Amino acid sequence: MNVGAVDIGTNSARLLITDAQGREIVREMHITRLGQGVDVTGALHPDAIERTVSVLVQYGALLREHQATRIRATATSAARDASNRDLFFSAAQTALSVLPELLPGEQEALLSFRGATQGLDLALGPFLIVDIGGGSTEFVLGQTEPEALISVDMGCVRMTERHLRSDPPTPEQIEACLEDVKQILKRVRAQIPVERARRMIGLAGTITTLGAMAKGLKHYDPTQSHGMTLTRVQVEGLFAQLASADLETRRKILPDPKRADVIVGGAAVLLTLLREFAITELTVSESDILDGLAASLRS
Repeated sequence: MNVGAVDIGTNSARLLITDAQGREIVREMHITRLGQGVDVTGALHPDAIERTVSVLVQYGALLREHQATRIRATATSAARDASNRDLFFSAAQTALSVLPELLPGEQEALLSFRGATQGLDLALGPFLIVDIGGGSTEFVLGQTEPEALISVDMGCVRMTERHLRSDPPTPEQIEACLEDVKQILKRVRAQIPVERARRMIGLAGTITTLGAMAKGLKHYDPTQSHGMTLTRVQVEGLFAQLASADLETRRKILPDPKRADVIVGGAAVLLTLLREFAITELTVSESDILDGLAASLRS
């Protein structure tokens, strides 16, 4: 029995197909920017729907090709915020042959925890799992099970569209972005006792991209970045480099050029939380909500 998981995020749409034992058969990721403009308009842009559905059609074909008998598709922050999500869900159902679930932020955090802790030595916990997405960021504290979690409306796409409108961003825009993140983190600290964590595990494209840059990779390779240590000093340097570069320069220096327009917003989130929570290093993980989704189908 093969299972298929589809994660439809604000910035990317991803597919994972595994066999019954959890062995990976197919893993795909395409940046579709479903959340384009949602923070301002409260609706999904027709172009964003078209881009995303086009990728989901490809995923539907792969699910059929590999005979995935159990399929779960979820949509997260952008769909939660959008008044016209039913229009998108209808097209997505046609593409995938399954209706996407509108995943609440807390459930998104839970699945991120499940995915991120797969294969970890749980004795090294408690862990602070941080999943920086396009529209939201999830924080989960736990060891074998989540003990506290929260999802907040703060991500690489949302912060970019809200603050970083110049190319490159102006110092005033960067300062406004950092301050916005800082204020949102007050809600996180009120709910998550971050000081109890022995190790931070960082998930999703912003963190894996910064990890790849810190390793000097010219092309994104998850086998190289998974499990590596990324320090706050490295993030400080990378943020300064990226925030001062224009879009074309960022495209040239990033291992994944498609993230060039939102990487500064994502790096601002990561750097600010490292500063505010006094975290000096984190472990980069390529295992995340998508792996948690697939595991839920095998259980």
